[in-house]
Amino acid sequence: MILQNGRYVIQGVDVEHLALQYGTPLYVYDASVITRQVQALRSAFSRLPVRILYAMKALSTPAILELLRQTGVGIDAVSIQEVELALRAGYQPKDILFTPNGVGFEEIKRAIELGVRLNIDNIPMLERFGEMYGHTVPCCIRLNPHINAGGHAKISTGHIDSKFGISILQLRHLTRIIQLWNLRVNGLHIHTGSDILDTEVFLQGVRLLFDIARDFPDLEFIDLGSGFKVAYRSDDVTTDLKSLAEGLEEAYHTFTAESGRTIELWFEPGKFIVSEAGVLLVRVNVVKPTPATVFVGVNSGFNHLIRPMMYDAYHEIVNVSRPEGPKRIYTVVGYLCETDTFGSDRLIVEVREGDILGIRNAGAYGYTMSSNYNSRPRPAELLIYHGKPLLIRRAETLEDMLRTVVSVDWNAVGALQEPQVQLEASDARPS
Repeated sequence: MILQNGRYVIQGVDVEHLALQYGTPLYVYDASVITRQVQALRSAFSRLPVRILYAMKALSTPAILELLRQTGVGIDAVSIQEVELALRAGYQPKDILFTPNGVGFEEIKRAIELGVRLNIDNIPMLERFGEMYGHTVPCCIRLNPHINAGGHAKISTGHIDSKFGISILQLRHLTRIIQLWNLRVNGLHIHTGSDILDTEVFLQGVRLLFDIARDFPDLEFIDLGSGFKVAYRSDDVTTDLKSLAEGLEEAYHTFTAESGRTIELWFEPGKFIVSEAGVLLVRVNVVKPTPATVFVGVNSGFNHLIRPMMYDAYHEIVNVSRPEGPKRIYTVVGYLCETDTFGSDRLIVEVREGDILGIRNAGAYGYTMSSNYNSRPRPAELLIYHGKPLLIRRAETLEDMLRTVVSVDWNAVGALQEPQVQLEASDARPS
């Protein structure tokens, strides 16, 4: 979304007109930004055998998956439902890596039936897998390198107290299990966290993984996860892909020279690909001055975009209806019966009731983490593709939310009985 001739536009399409035509709240995604981000990664790592898998938990709407399939990326799926969604979007099983955490073995068996690649992240699951499948089905193994990275405690996944992955301190035991069941380990995986700024921390994990890889003769790939930071503010520092690529090239060439082997390097970006592509459009219901704060109440809440409340995430908020003019300080809040803040003390062009606001960088972990809290429906989604708006999900209705509800025939089960309270003699005595 850019400012052009005094109006906010996406690929030349007036954003406020979209809100008026399709209603609000409304998620709008820019397809050109998504494809641009994929190309940025390809360019950064062009001198390495890199494969990109999209972490679909960031945004799993089928049309987005289909768009990304056209760019040639694969899929990182973390639930069996994501696996099946990716298959329905036209991905081949070999292009999907299933990396579950704490799931039942039924999901593992289903993934194997579907023929997708499997990533196992705990020893009990690996033992059960080995006992059932042995050498017949290859698997990747997710390791926890005990490297603390990530911009927030809730998105740091590689530290010693994380639930993710098999600890590198358990490598000896891991090796015994692999030998016992003659397992064919075709990949090793780490993911240290999101919003990584220190590329050296990332490269520590890379070098550690290359060292471990020497003891796995069947390796076809090393999966380095992702965590590339995108800009949420105009002056934000982002992941230095050039520096990261240079360090990765050095580590990779050292590995190939010493081991005599060439393997693929995989990345699993999610937020990096779709975050900047998305904007959540909301309508101003009320401008409410109080003795301390001027609140702007909008027709959305953390039921549609939970990142500000869950991760203390910053999202720029702009007045789409009034892009230019005098600015005032506002706190933008949602309509839920709960503390529900999109942004505090923001300098925004003067806001009036009925204005359309745009909450930027909302493409990742917006719709996929949305809910029906307060019995509110989820919004529609729109994709701007080659200058044309495409409705890719209509807004929910109350009927949609009630579709899975099973009614109770209270006449058949009998009327509710009032509880009979037996009074003690002392309680029955008049006072």
